[in-house]
Amino acid sequence: MVAIDIQNQSRPSGTWRSKLSGATGPLIGLLLLCLFLSFSTDAFLSVRNGLNILDQITVLGIMAVGMTFVILIGGIDLSVGSVLALSMMVMGWTANTAGLPLGVGIALGLIASAASGLIVGLVVTLFRVPAFIATLAMMSAARGVANMITDGQQIVGFPDWFMTLAIDRHFGVLTATVFLMLAVALIAWLFLHFRSEGRMLYAVGGNPEVARLAGLNVPLVTILVYVLSAILAGLAGIVLAARLDSAQPSSGFGYELDTIAAVVIGGTSLSGGTGGIGGTLIGVLIIGVLRNGLNLLNVSPFLQQVIIGIVIVLAVGAETIRRRRAA
Repeated sequence: MVAIDIQNQSRPSGTWRSKLSGATGPLIGLLLLCLFLSFSTDAFLSVRNGLNILDQITVLGIMAVGMTFVILIGGIDLSVGSVLALSMMVMGWTANTAGLPLGVGIALGLIASAASGLIVGLVVTLFRVPAFIATLAMMSAARGVANMITDGQQIVGFPDWFMTLAIDRHFGVLTATVFLMLAVALIAWLFLHFRSEGRMLYAVGGNPEVARLAGLNVPLVTILVYVLSAILAGLAGIVLAARLDSAQPSSGFGYELDTIAAVVIGGTSLSGGTGGIGGTLIGVLIIGVLRNGLNLLNVSPFLQQVIIGIVIVLAVGAETIRRRRAA
């Protein structure tokens, strides 16, 4: 009986309006931002610039999907930027130094990412280490391994077909990497809304103890979520390597903060249990549009960080006020 109640409470509501309610504020903010930039600079409101924004957010968008799952269960993952770099370097070393096919390198990069997530999940569940500490440790360890692979040197030069994944626009519109990001987001959205396993994440994030009493395997769910987050971070690293035509151990610095910011701006609560992929995509777009617009306005990169920090604070504050009113 308890299990039935939890599944009903954790199931995302069936109407489109209720599904989008948590993302209404961010969506309005995105529209207002686009309106402001449209009047501020002539270059913003163009098809070419819009496509450029989509290209620029592919890495962040893929990582943010995994981070959404982590935050939904009440966790946090500070290691995604370092795992991104680890995946890039494993792939690059395998293909360029070991001489194996690039497909093998991609597979090994994703396996290395999954192993990182598995370690984090086991540390969090078996040793009861807070996720903040566990992922902070993995952030350092993965970055160290990424640098050790080539002694801190970048790996340059991949097959032409790999680089064209991030360059060639299919149907004259979207690159393969953008299609990949959209596919990842769509699959994640369908999983959360139409699979019982997806509803488990809301239950675990809402109240882990009640979820356990209802028969859910909370430790297993937690481990799998961290593995998924790491795999998507690794996939994002491969996409970034295609864009740069290189693998660099320094890649991904600060990406964990941008990823968390995108999820939070999109309306997913840091306490877990509420949020979704739709809001996260809006949050990713807000960060992408904001960065693009500030660049067009020739705003200093340092001031951009300040502005994005203010946006994060406002988003968290708005979420806190909304939850208090709902209570």
